[in-house]
Amino acid sequence: MVSNLSNSQSSSSQADTTSQTNQAHAHSHRRPAPEATLAILGAGAWGKALATIARHKNHQVRLWSRSSEESLEEVLADIDMLVSAIPMKGVATTAAKIQEIGLPDYVTIITATKGLDPETTRTPSQIWEADFPNHPIVVLSGPNLSKEIEQELPAATVVSSTDMAAAYEVQTVFSSSLFRVYTSPDPLGTELGGTLKNVIAIAVGVCDGLKLGTNAKSALITRALTEILRVGTHLGGQTETFFGLSGLGDMLATCSSVLSRNYRVGYGLAQGKKLEQILEELQSTAEGVNTANVLVKIANREQIPIPICRQVYRLLNHKITPQEAVEALMERDLKAEFCDLF
Repeated sequence: MVSNLSNSQSSSSQADTTSQTNQAHAHSHRRPAPEATLAILGAGAWGKALATIARHKNHQVRLWSRSSEESLEEVLADIDMLVSAIPMKGVATTAAKIQEIGLPDYVTIITATKGLDPETTRTPSQIWEADFPNHPIVVLSGPNLSKEIEQELPAATVVSSTDMAAAYEVQTVFSSSLFRVYTSPDPLGTELGGTLKNVIAIAVGVCDGLKLGTNAKSALITRALTEILRVGTHLGGQTETFFGLSGLGDMLATCSSVLSRNYRVGYGLAQGKKLEQILEELQSTAEGVNTANVLVKIANREQIPIPICRQVYRLLNHKITPQEAVEALMERDLKAEFCDLF
């Protein structure tokens, strides 16, 4: 089994051709009907939003959580697609449970979780791929605020996979007049864009909470995009992906709306609240908190400069105040704008 993100990239690149062939072969066994049966794991805001989208297309949806009356085995029976919208902390254990239950090879696995595993530093898709190597794995990510989707406001997203046939099928299943779906062959970049921006949203929440103004916020978001590009491309994502919906698009949505849980974490910290109090008030997961800790571990290992994310990490771990974080960023050495992009 793959132990970390960098090792996963190495083994993935070596097995690209074999993996794609196996996935395409497995996927050809059965195609989802116009009205497919989907098991959506995770009955939080994001899982319910995805259920709303699928039901809008008249698909049969089975929404499952640990508190559901139906067993996981019952929910998975005779499905066409499995959608994982569970928090990062539950991905590995849930994948392991499903592996024990068994899943036909024709079932496409769609991961919509944005985070990094604290133990292995792997992304959700890498966890699913390790446990289900013969299944098509598709990443779904974009500027998708759950409450707006549940209100049936228009939105767009990206579905990304090394198995493009699977990506096209997921595109067809979820696309509607309310939800425009694009495809991409870069699942890792798509996943990292949606994951890393959560840390930046905390930083922007701090900026707004301290009332630093539009100039400061614009500079912060722009420099943060450079940081995400540096990390994402180093880890194997494609540059253009981070300028798309799952990168810049998702960052703009998450950094500009009070609907964003990660933004609210930063805003609360700037107001002097304790992190524990903020998370209790949210009553849901803010993945940027865990991601900041894992990202620093990766950056230290890979020697990647992450000045903004590192200050967020220090703030979340009670090492500095919001004001000290801003001062640390403003006092950095002077340099050319793009000298440290890659």
